[in-house]
Amino acid sequence: MRDSKMEQEIQQSVEHLFCTMAQRVTTEEMVMIHRAYELAQEAHSHQKRKTGEPYITHPIAVARIVGEEMLLGANPVCAAFLHDVVEDTAYHIEDIEQIFGKDIAFLVRVVTKQKSSDRDKSKQVDNFKQMLASLQYDIRAILIKLADRLHNMRTLSSMKADKQMKIAGETDFFYAPLANRLGLYPIKIELENLSFRYRCPLEYARIEKLLEEDKMREAPHLEKFMEQIKMQLEKQGIQVRVEAVYRPPLSIRRKMHRLGCNYNRVEHRHFVRIVFNYEEGSLSEKGVCLKIYALLTDIFKEKPGSVLNYIDSPKENGYQSLHVQLLPEYGLWEEIHISSENMRSCSRYGCVAGRNESNIAKWIEKFRQNLQDIANHNHDIGFMEGVVSSFYNDDISVYTPQGRVLKLPQGSTALDFAFEVHSDIGIHAQYARINGRLHSIKESLHRGDCVEIGTKDTVYPQEDWLQFVHTYKAKSVLNRYFKNQAKPKYVRCPHCLPLPNDEVIGFKNSDGTIAVHKRDCSIAISRASQDGDSVKAIEYKADANTLYPVSIHVKAIDRFHLLGDLIDCITNRLKLSIDHLKTDTVDEIVDCEIYFRVHSFTELQSVISYISHIENVEEVETM
Repeated sequence: MRDSKMEQEIQQSVEHLFCTMAQRVTTEEMVMIHRAYELAQEAHSHQKRKTGEPYITHPIAVARIVGEEMLLGANPVCAAFLHDVVEDTAYHIEDIEQIFGKDIAFLVRVVTKQKSSDRDKSKQVDNFKQMLASLQYDIRAILIKLADRLHNMRTLSSMKADKQMKIAGETDFFYAPLANRLGLYPIKIELENLSFRYRCPLEYARIEKLLEEDKMREAPHLEKFMEQIKMQLEKQGIQVRVEAVYRPPLSIRRKMHRLGCNYNRVEHRHFVRIVFNYEEGSLSEKGVCLKIYALLTDIFKEKPGSVLNYIDSPKENGYQSLHVQLLPEYGLWEEIHISSENMRSCSRYGCVAGRNESNIAKWIEKFRQNLQDIANHNHDIGFMEGVVSSFYNDDISVYTPQGRVLKLPQGSTALDFAFEVHSDIGIHAQYARINGRLHSIKESLHRGDCVEIGTKDTVYPQEDWLQFVHTYKAKSVLNRYFKNQAKPKYVRCPHCLPLPNDEVIGFKNSDGTIAVHKRDCSIAISRASQDGDSVKAIEYKADANTLYPVSIHVKAIDRFHLLGDLIDCITNRLKLSIDHLKTDTVDEIVDCEIYFRVHSFTELQSVISYISHIENVEEVETM
């Protein structure tokens, strides 16, 4: 039997939700919400949570998150009440459909873990797949699952350490980034910090304590600074809400790791948020933000180059604000975020803010196409790795020369950009121009960069490109490209590096390939003495499309135009490209190392022969 105090708390909690929902839904929908609660209460009546509380406290909490924090409608609230009924009680999904209809049954089905024994890799991955598949049809199911996870994380202290680690790991890897991508920024922040708290409790507690000490120490001068801001704006008739927001422990820890510093060296552990109520008038929301910026920079010094305009270029999750750093009288740069209440609402409620169905549909369609691509090519990249790299990263906005904006994960390179523009551009990418300056295609990009990709038909992906791409699309295209390349019949020995037409011998490997060695290679001699049956006489022929890196050392007596003649011999006469060249002249004696690529041993010998006949060249040898 439940004690009367617990009964009273449960009733107060659910009545609060009923009152909230009654302001937004019809009388018929309220009847259905009450009915869903009553069924859940009856179904879970003999169950308790790990905390010892009646199990019904969990469905109530999830329903409150869905209805009060996410502002969803009657059907999602009903599904939240019922989300564990099919999984944990005698009720079946058919019962839910018969009582509440197909829509609520669909939502409950999606958030109910499958009991199939035929799983792909793990139950966790199957559950992720099931949820993500629902996005193709309805985003509400994902939101209910996020609410379920949020309450589980809020009550994780009752779990054992191993269970805490499992749930926290899932949350960090999947749920928190998903909340971010859906624009539910406060939920994302709470999820990832709760995860950090249970994964690394000592580190979390240490940073939390330091932040509390900061708040106590900085409160007096921050209050004065914020009061100055309000007074300056009120003089111009602008009513604002000003608050100091301290960054959560995980954000501080990430900065410490990224910068390689301790807590005391982390700048901007807090920021000052200025929020105004926007009313239609002569100025737009952006115009009001700029007016506030102008008024504040009249009385406070602005840090040059500190303005960040997230209004014209909102983050992928919908976040909009104008950032600037100002210098108060106490001599420390303060980070200021200026936004309207509407912008804050979009940041808080993300994909459900304003019920912008066209934006939601556009995002879901992009997600659906990527999920389909992942399903079609899941042998190239693991399912979850593909999903995570495609959607679950903080993003940057970069631009084509024509002004088209592309959203890419932080850390993306010009190669990622090239593949995002078009697969063929990525495949043949030769160089990048970033803000007009020439760079390697492996160069990292930053927010606001303008990027142009140069291509060449004879350029194709190299194996190391996979180390320099971050997006799902780039990884997927590259993996398919390499998979479709014919597997080489011959494998060169990495010790002696034989060339086609060289004096070579082969050894048959267990996978059917032939290991090619120079005949004087110590590894070949050792293998022949121990595995003589695998020795194969082979013809290692040149391939017009394959070049091999080589290097030569040239020693000569210095003279005018000697270096030009060496380069002319390789590039113009023999039509080969030089990778790099190093030269040193001491007492009129030139030592030159030339690194280039050849098709065969015969071609290398031609280079050596031609260079040997250049005036003043004394020695030419391979390195």
